[in-house]
Amino acid sequence: MDEFLAYLLQFSLLNQQQLDFIASKATSLSLRKDAYLLEAGQVPRQVGFVLEGVIRICYYDNKGDEITRNFIDEHRLATDLRALEYGLASSEYLQAVTDCRLLVFAKREWEELAHTIVGWNDIMNRITAQHLREKLARISPMMAQDATTRYVEFLENYPRLANRIPLSYLASFLGITQSSLSRIRKQLR
Repeated sequence: MDEFLAYLLQFSLLNQQQLDFIASKATSLSLRKDAYLLEAGQVPRQVGFVLEGVIRICYYDNKGDEITRNFIDEHRLATDLRALEYGLASSEYLQAVTDCRLLVFAKREWEELAHTIVGWNDIMNRITAQHLREKLARISPMMAQDATTRYVEFLENYPRLANRIPLSYLASFLGITQSSLSRIRKQLR
C-alpha cells in the first residue's frame, strides 16, 4: 500500500486521514502469468495498481493478429479508464506477462474515493496527463524510426522490461515480426 500512497503523493498533497481512507478501500490481488485482469468485451469493474510484475495491453486487429499496445510495470495504474468511467465494454485485454501482485479498487470503491476526497479527480487527471505524455513520447518517434532504432530505444527507455517480456510480445509492440527482432538482436551482439 505504501507504494500506491507514495505514487499518489507525487501528484497532490493528501493528509493522513485521506491516505488512511484510500488504504481502507484497496484489496490485494495476485495474478498468475498469462491470466487476465480484463478481457475485451468486459466492462471494467476495478482499477489495479501494479506492485510487482508486468501486464501488457493487447488487442486483435481486423486480420485477427494479436497486437501488443503497451506494457504496464510496477507503480502504474492498470485498467481501461475510459471504459470504466463510461461503463463501456473494453476493446482490449490486460494480461499478466509475469506473475503479478496488485492493489485493486472495485469500481464502487474508486467512485467513493472521487466523491469523498476533495481533488481526487484532479489527481486522476494529472496521472492521466502524465501517462499520455509518456505514451506520446514513446510512440511519436517510433513512427519514423527503423526497426533497429525502435528496439535500441526500447532497451534504453525500458531496461527493466527487456528481460521480463517474451520476444513475441516485444516484437508485436515494436511493430515487427519475431524473426526480424531475432535478426536485429543477433546483429547488435
